[in-house]
Amino acid sequence: MTTPSTWVLAIIFWLHMLATVAWIGSLAAINILVLPASQRTLKLADQLSFIAALQKRLEPLAWFCMGLLLATGLFQLSTSPHYDGFLNISTQWSIAILVKHGLAVVMVVVSAIQTWEVLPAIHRTLLKKEKADEGELAKLQKKELLILRINLLLSALILAATAYARVS
Repeated sequence: MTTPSTWVLAIIFWLHMLATVAWIGSLAAINILVLPASQRTLKLADQLSFIAALQKRLEPLAWFCMGLLLATGLFQLSTSPHYDGFLNISTQWSIAILVKHGLAVVMVVVSAIQTWEVLPAIHRTLLKKEKADEGELAKLQKKELLILRINLLLSALILAATAYARVS
């Protein structure tokens, strides 16, 4: 396989970093800025309504970023001189990359649970308006917060594995 030109690789690396910043940046902003502020200023039903509206805007961005990360990551992997084959763990670099990809798979699964289980449950509960059970709302809020925090932690671990691979 011929090596792509420098400018093609630069664009691929830039798109990969851009998708990383957009996705992880939104996770960090939600966890560190948005959720604490909404918890201090909004009633529980309003918090969930706000989070549902926010997630409605962020979910397509997150899934787009995941797809872009997959495509650009595979391209980068195919051009890397360190890459010795799928599931090869002969070097520290390959172990770090394998850990990174394993964590990314877990992150995709957690995101899928959020997208297709937790957020629809929040929407269904909010449709009840005043009849919504406060306990049910609190349980859903706790699930949503847990998922957001797990994804933020996973993203930090992915960045750590990436950093380790870069120095290996």
